[in-house]
Amino acid sequence: MKRSFVPILLSLLLPLAACAPSPNPSTSSSGDSAAVQPFVTGAIPDQDPEKLQRLYGKLADYLSQELGVPVEYKPVTDYTAAVTAFKVGDLDMVWFGGLTGVQARLQVPGAEAIAQRDIDADFHSVFIANTASGLQPFNDINGLQALKGRTFTFGSESSTSGRLMPQYFLEQAGVTLQDFKGEVGFSQNHDATIKLVEAGTYEVGVLNEQVWKKRSEAGEVDLNKVAVIWRTPAYYDYHWVINPQVKERYGEDFVDKVKSALLKLDPAVPEQREILELFGAGRFIETQNSNYSQIEQIGRQIGKIQ
Repeated sequence: MKRSFVPILLSLLLPLAACAPSPNPSTSSSGDSAAVQPFVTGAIPDQDPEKLQRLYGKLADYLSQELGVPVEYKPVTDYTAAVTAFKVGDLDMVWFGGLTGVQARLQVPGAEAIAQRDIDADFHSVFIANTASGLQPFNDINGLQALKGRTFTFGSESSTSGRLMPQYFLEQAGVTLQDFKGEVGFSQNHDATIKLVEAGTYEVGVLNEQVWKKRSEAGEVDLNKVAVIWRTPAYYDYHWVINPQVKERYGEDFVDKVKSALLKLDPAVPEQREILELFGAGRFIETQNSNYSQIEQIGRQIGKIQ
């Protein structure tokens, strides 16, 4: 008698099973919402890590909302690590300086420079000196001759504004690295360069003008101890570079979506204005690989690009 219920029970359950939703391939095994691989951003560590974490954390939140995918910021230890992480695919998009951007793109075919700040098409470095050195400001590049016999520090070895372009201008003025007193230093970032010159560890240093302005305007620099002595001519510098592999993961139009999101940042919107201000930018503007041909040429000249 009990067996007679089995066919009846099956006949009732089979239609229900047919109506049940099929498993979603994008759903995780734990039954959570769709497991979309995060879009991972990074940046060369050109400033204090805490400042960078705040900046890129806010940008990641904004991009996640605009792109509809999770966006993460992953810090790196140094400039070389940023290039390597981009090359192996650990970072999908990186805020590079001019030199590191060229180095990264040469190692990842199809990588694109997509956006830069409005200030990056006309960027400058500043040479600073400890006031006890007696060095005075000058306007002509030949004034760099006065740095011979002084102690001197760059920023990172791979920094465009803290090493590459300053070394180029020094060479244009007939000053070699051997003309400085002792070995030149490499402070690792622009904030460190200010502190080392301010403390008198080095008589002279060179760094990104934008960082100098932000720190001095914020009262974080003792202007009685350190001052700008020369501002370089303009050059192209910082920019976003994106890996072409993101198209396979998120769709052929994803690079355009990312570019649009960056260009859309609006200083009239309070939350977006904060991001732009942290970047030291009025807006993001379009850029392209060819804008950095001078950087590539100089990088090859001084041996930073093979």
